[in-house]
Amino acid sequence: MDDDPLWRKAEKKAYRLLALRAHSEKELQTKLRGGGFAAPVVEGIIEKCRGLGYLNDGSFARQRARELAVNRLAGDRWIAVDLRERGIPEELYRPAIAEVRKGLSEGEAIDRFLRKYSNGVEIAGMDDREKARLARRLMGKGFPAGLIFRKLHRTEEEGVHDDDGE
Repeated sequence: MDDDPLWRKAEKKAYRLLALRAHSEKELQTKLRGGGFAAPVVEGIIEKCRGLGYLNDGSFARQRARELAVNRLAGDRWIAVDLRERGIPEELYRPAIAEVRKGLSEGEAIDRFLRKYSNGVEIAGMDDREKARLARRLMGKGFPAGLIFRKLHRTEEEGVHDDDGE
């Protein structure tokens, strides 16, 4: 197969895509199929890349979960949806999310988000409309509503009762 020009072209495209960033098997397969390559060629390239260690859905899931949780301050639901859309099965994305949450819990991510997007205004000093805007943004990032409201309420109380020692 390596002497087939279509094979070499598909292989070259796969290497170029993987050099740009990590891909899941499904992503690479979709891009190669979208490039007009036949299923047997695509499957062969996927198998070769997997064998060379260039494709590893478990590693991809851990890397992507960390990127979303730490850099984009995403909640577990958003991370799970993102990974599912990229073809990562539940048995790989659940442990990846659990691993990243050992270093940054959803609660800590919400705290970071609130510090970053409250524009220096204490939560206690915000009106209900501003708090609702923050809550909607956090829900859109995949955080659970109960945790969001507890954090907004706790942060509001901390702003009022800074001497409680909490």
